[in-house]
Amino acid sequence: MQTSISETPQVPVTPLSTPPVGEESQEIRLIDRLLSPLRLGVGFAFTAATSALTIPLALALLPSRPARIKLCNYYGKAIGRSLIALCGVTPIVRNRERIEQAFPAIYVSNHTSVLDVFFAIWICPVGGCGVAKKEIGNIPFFGWLYRLSGHLLIDRENRKSAIAGLEEVAEVVKKHNLSIWMWPEGTRSKDGRLLPIKKGLGHLALATGLPIVPIVLNNAHKNWPKKQFVLRPTTVEVDILEPIRTDHWTLETLEENLTEVHRAFADALNPGQKPAPGKTVA
Repeated sequence: MQTSISETPQVPVTPLSTPPVGEESQEIRLIDRLLSPLRLGVGFAFTAATSALTIPLALALLPSRPARIKLCNYYGKAIGRSLIALCGVTPIVRNRERIEQAFPAIYVSNHTSVLDVFFAIWICPVGGCGVAKKEIGNIPFFGWLYRLSGHLLIDRENRKSAIAGLEEVAEVVKKHNLSIWMWPEGTRSKDGRLLPIKKGLGHLALATGLPIVPIVLNNAHKNWPKKQFVLRPTTVEVDILEPIRTDHWTLETLEENLTEVHRAFADALNPGQKPAPGKTVA
């Protein structure tokens, strides 16, 4: 079901009244400091228990990678929304029907918080293969399940290995009519602002010809800031944008094509999360 809110006009503010990038005007409440360890503890226990129950099913499906991918898609849909609520987040999702309408596709999201993972496993369609950093595989229970799931873990420090992994995923999604979910910036933003897009997205698009569907998250970084363990009640707005065709992309126009994707994100982000001037493709 599509959820929406009424739009209100944007009131321009002067630079002097705008908080510095990465800082919030609202102080962290004592109640949030006290409840955050409890929320995090319950969330870890819930994820560990549900992952432990799902691991035997994934082991039973070892012969079929597509089946393991879909199993963990269902798992993510079952727990993702609960984890979002546990973090104190009210989600507002616009145009969610575009997820299924565009399938198969490459779904790409901006990355500013651990919370983004919960949104990804909740919104990702069944048959969507995730692409995440290898460190996720080290998380007890959830990471172990991810290693079994058939979704891809890449080593960002090893470019050759990362490229080989992406090429493998491209073959799998074409063969089995699957989709891809990834964070094209390659790493999490420290201050909520959009980073340049890595060229790995472009090579996946060239290899598969699938359309790219940008999923724009506004305000996720306010709930769970990087390197902090305090969760604050936050409304996170999620906009599913129109698909961007890639069947006409070429290696020669790749940077221009990826700049178009970057611009789509930038246009849909709140002022405080728009990219700083500079490169759009890394």
